[in-house]
Amino acid sequence: MSDSSRDTAAGAGWGAAERGAYTRLMPTRVEKISWLDPRMLWAARNGVLASWFGDPTGRTRSRWVAQRAAAGAPADKVIRRDDPDRFSFMVIGDTGEGDAPQYSVVPGFLKVGQDSRFTVLASDVIYPVGSADDYGTKFFRPYQDYRAPIYAIPGNHDWYEDLGGFMRVFCDDAPPLAPEPAPRPLTRAWLRSLLWHRPRRHDGQRLDEVRKLRSAPAQQAVQPGPYWAIDAGPVRIIGIDTGLLGTLDAEQGAWLREVSQGPRPKILVTGSPLYVDGEHHPCPIDGGGTVDDLVRDPAHHYVAAIGGDIHNYQRYPVDVDGRTIQYVVSGGGGAFMHATHTIPRVDIAGVTEDTFRCYPLRGDSLAFYSRLYGRRLRLRRFFTLTAAEAAAVVGERLQIRPGRTPGPEARITRRTRLVAGLLGTGRRPDKAKRFRLPVRKIYTQLFSPSSATYSPPFFKCFLRLDVTPDSVTLRCHAATGNLAQELDPPVEDEVTIALT
Repeated sequence: MSDSSRDTAAGAGWGAAERGAYTRLMPTRVEKISWLDPRMLWAARNGVLASWFGDPTGRTRSRWVAQRAAAGAPADKVIRRDDPDRFSFMVIGDTGEGDAPQYSVVPGFLKVGQDSRFTVLASDVIYPVGSADDYGTKFFRPYQDYRAPIYAIPGNHDWYEDLGGFMRVFCDDAPPLAPEPAPRPLTRAWLRSLLWHRPRRHDGQRLDEVRKLRSAPAQQAVQPGPYWAIDAGPVRIIGIDTGLLGTLDAEQGAWLREVSQGPRPKILVTGSPLYVDGEHHPCPIDGGGTVDDLVRDPAHHYVAAIGGDIHNYQRYPVDVDGRTIQYVVSGGGGAFMHATHTIPRVDIAGVTEDTFRCYPLRGDSLAFYSRLYGRRLRLRRFFTLTAAEAAAVVGERLQIRPGRTPGPEARITRRTRLVAGLLGTGRRPDKAKRFRLPVRKIYTQLFSPSSATYSPPFFKCFLRLDVTPDSVTLRCHAATGNLAQELDPPVEDEVTIALT
């Protein structure tokens, strides 16, 4: 097994490494997505409009679900597979920017997942707005050689065009919804409708052609809707749709309560992680209660909750009444990397730095961003930190032991401390409270890079879960864009979860 980022800097992808062969899989022309582009932000405006003028997602989702039920989808929305008691499946989240970071994941994903029974895409299948026209280069082309079915749950970006593209691809080519009656003038709903982003009239005309890339019978999968459950071997995998604002409508909440019943071990997959960046986000359900209430209920037998949306890997093993539930963030499948060095020292729900895991390591994240902004601001000599310097200053700032030993060449100077602070490096919880500035939120939301602006190492990742009657072994594999990690994707984290 190859070195991981916890072993060596070369295992993290640093150094004069040979680039992987993923570029051969890419289209000739690659769309560049920049979240600093006002046109891109305007196209993705529906989330802001929903928060200002009321969120129509629940009503639209209910109409999609009713349409699928009328077309013969099972009323309980359960996909019953014939997998054996021992099988494997893959999870990959936030994939679809269609550029080098997304394609760099593909060779390792195919290698590790060649014997897996199916894959679950966890959130944001297509950026920027879930258009059906984008599925060719951002879904069908990259995964054309994956020989098993792919199921998906939508993320907020898939909802920016009212989920039309997602439903066509994953839900048996569901026809467009009939237009709703116009809202009363001068109401909040009326204002929202005036500004609402909608798909282009002829969106998805090439879908029939690009579907041929994944047309083999073994690759086919039809979902009952944007949320579903899969009975596979000894486990039930439940995928929920958290829409534009990271919540569940009452109808989906009632369904979740129903499918969570029973002694079968369960794994939740959600577009909004329940633990992330050292914080707890239980995910409210309209009408009362939260998703995490259901996950924690011992009668429901959840063993893990995996969420996308945040573009890195994190794991929180939370003790709940004497049993451990693994809360995982897995959104590193292709979109730009959300920083991990901005995560403060973890101390939540009994999880500390000794048991918390993340990828990339905080030091690698800081080194990556220092290099990126050194180049972007034309201040390379000032901003750029080596991986060893970054690991050392992160360790000092958070008072933690670095995930990888920095080595004797690491020096902490006033410059390294200043750069770490400017780039939003987290603090200990006591200092984070004392200096409660919005730096980390501003940094992670406004200054996250466009994927097209950087080169390897990309610090992407995907999961493989091996299921037996007694346990699930979860492994996080890295994809850096370099050939060494492409040929033998290193395991960045591994945990075995008991089912009995």
